[in-house]
Amino acid sequence: MVDLLADLGESFGAYRMGDDAALLDVVTSANVACGFHAGDPRVMDATVAACARRGIGVGAHPGFPDLVGFGRRTMELTPHEVRTDVLYQIGALDAFARAHGTRLRHVTPHGRLGNLAMSERGYADAVAGAVAAYDPSLVMVTQDGVLAEAAERLGLPVAILGLADRAYDDDGTLVRRNRPGAVITDPDQVAARVVRMVTEQVISTVSGRDLPIRCDTVLLHGDTPGAVALARTVRAELTAAGVRIEPLARVLADRDAARGAGGAP
Repeated sequence: MVDLLADLGESFGAYRMGDDAALLDVVTSANVACGFHAGDPRVMDATVAACARRGIGVGAHPGFPDLVGFGRRTMELTPHEVRTDVLYQIGALDAFARAHGTRLRHVTPHGRLGNLAMSERGYADAVAGAVAAYDPSLVMVTQDGVLAEAAERLGLPVAILGLADRAYDDDGTLVRRNRPGAVITDPDQVAARVVRMVTEQVISTVSGRDLPIRCDTVLLHGDTPGAVALARTVRAELTAAGVRIEPLARVLADRDAARGAGGAP
């Protein structure tokens, strides 16, 4: 059982990015951009409304205040700046969720903010602290690492994220996007990696090493070339492998029940 998650709502003003409508036919959860790295109030409104109509779990996707760099550039912010920026973005998206009769389910830090929070304590504590202060029932969706640990210390529910189309280094971090092969675009290759990630709990790194990986939800980037075809192939191959595609809340409930019964961690 696994949740399928996509980054949505990344258009801005007159600039269109991705095919959100098509991806909503494939996924069970959505990370919605909150206006700092992408998105604007009209895009946020339309994206949340579309998720609410289809019963897709809405999550906040806060990022660095970096529209030009799409939130993928390093910014040296203080913990206070990170915490207040994240808090601001969660609150903004929550307003649209409430207006459309739904609620936020999770938070996933975007891009470089997410990468730094996964490995650096100051960023991790600031992100987790903002989420806990706003709503401690929100699920922190992140890769295994410092942010997951910070969230667990604060009592936040945590879902471990596997990235479908991104290459991994041997230490479990993502290959930086400026390196060759950082983004994998072949649908069959991506689908095979995801099936193995979910069913065997391993991922092949850039060096060919098998890296253990927990995976409650699989992220499908909406801005990857051929994103819709890639997402459909991943879902079809997971289903063929006997994997059930379920909303994140159901995946976490099943995981926690298995732990309580002495099953796999």
